[in-house]
Amino acid sequence: MSDSMELNRRNWDERAALHAASGDYEVERFVADPRHLSEVVRFDLPRLGDISGLQAVHLQCHIGTDTLSLARLGAQVCGLDFSAQSLAQARALAERCAAPIEYLEADVYRADQVLTPGRFDLVYTGIGALIWLPEIEPWARTVAALLKPGGRLFLREGHPMLLAVNEDYQDRLVIEYPYFERQAPTVWDSDQTYVQTGTALTQTITHEWNHGLGEVIGALLAHGLQITALTEHDSIPWEALPGQMSKDATGEWSLNKERWRLPLSYTLQAVKPG
Repeated sequence: MSDSMELNRRNWDERAALHAASGDYEVERFVADPRHLSEVVRFDLPRLGDISGLQAVHLQCHIGTDTLSLARLGAQVCGLDFSAQSLAQARALAERCAAPIEYLEADVYRADQVLTPGRFDLVYTGIGALIWLPEIEPWARTVAALLKPGGRLFLREGHPMLLAVNEDYQDRLVIEYPYFERQAPTVWDSDQTYVQTGTALTQTITHEWNHGLGEVIGALLAHGLQITALTEHDSIPWEALPGQMSKDATGEWSLNKERWRLPLSYTLQAVKPG
C-alpha cells in the first residue's frame, strides 16, 4: 500500500465509528426496517434493475449500508474495503440485520487476489469512491478480472467536472482543481468529516485524485469492457457546494440556480463480453 493510501486508510479508520453513529447513514433505520435501502441505491434503482440471485461485490464498501441495500434487493453480495474499522462497522450492521454478507479487507487494487477472479455477475462501486485511488487503470483491471463473462459493472460517482470546482466560493463556480488524473495528489488537511459530529479527527491529512470521464471510460475499454450506459446527473447525495445547493425529498442535492451549468454526478454501466 502506498504512503498516500496508508494516510487515507488511517483517516477512514477514524471516520468509521463516527459515520455509523451519525443519522446520515441511517444505521438504526436499517435495523428497524428490513425493507429500508440507502438513498444512494434507491436513486439508481431504475438503472440497477433486478439483481436478485446475482453474485455481487461492492468495492470500497465503507460501513456497508449500500452493500446491505444490494443484499436486500436479492443479490448474494460481499463487500471489500481497506479500512478494518469500516469493515467492523459493516459486519456489526449485517449481523444486527441478519444479513449473510461476507466482508474482506484489502485495497481495491488487490481485490482479485482475495476474491475469485471471474466470479461476479455484478461489480458495484458507489459514489465517492474513485477519488481515493491514485490511478484509474489498475481499478479497471481489477473490475474486469472480477467479472464473469456477461457480468456487469455498475458505477455511480461524483462528476469529475464538479470535483474540479473550489467549494469555498458560494456565489459562483470556480474551476481550480485538476480535472484529469495527475500523479501528484490533491492534499487536504481537515479534522472534520462529512457527517454531523462533535468529534474532531486526529488523522487529518488525506490525498485525493480526480479521474476525467474519458479516463474512466478509456481504462474500462482498454481492459475489454463494453460501455452500455452513461447518464450524467444534475444532483449528488451530499452538499458538494455549500451555499449554492438545496436538498430534495430523495436526499439529492442540486444547484439552486441554473442547474444546467454543471454535471454533479454520473452513473456508468459496462459489461464484460461473453
